[in-house]
Amino acid sequence: MKANAGATAAATRRRLTTYELGTWRSLLDTTTELRRLLSAQLQEECNLSPGDYQVLLALSEADGRRVRSSELASAIDWERSRLSHHLGRMERRGLIRRVDCATDNRGAEVSLTEDGARSFRAATAPHLRAIKKHFADALTPYQFEALAEILQALQDHLRPERATAHATDGDS
Repeated sequence: MKANAGATAAATRRRLTTYELGTWRSLLDTTTELRRLLSAQLQEECNLSPGDYQVLLALSEADGRRVRSSELASAIDWERSRLSHHLGRMERRGLIRRVDCATDNRGAEVSLTEDGARSFRAATAPHLRAIKKHFADALTPYQFEALAEILQALQDHLRPERATAHATDGDS
């Protein structure tokens, strides 16, 4: 364990190499391009923004297709004010409905309307095809496995509490 701690300390003291910085930049550029392509596809084919899709996905997975707005903001990692403005636009388009929370006067629940559910269902197949075309088709099964391991290592590094839970889950 001490050798690992020493390696970590040494890694935090040294500077990034040109190669590491180039790899970082490539990650940023690639994810930006993927988001751009997927956003354009959603907008052109389905008349949904990526934010619309993210909200609709969260609501479609929620119990009863409804969730408190504060929980929705947390689930999709948005600031409450950003979510509130976005929900207003979605509500005007008939995709969602906001109602006062029955158990708490201060909160609101967001629910998926039938039009919202229909829009989400219509967008899912084209969106998945675009993910396959622009992401999955570019990688071999070996590359997918390596990428999954890399992403897990990054998640464990960024959220050590999850790494502990992940290691415990892997032991059982």
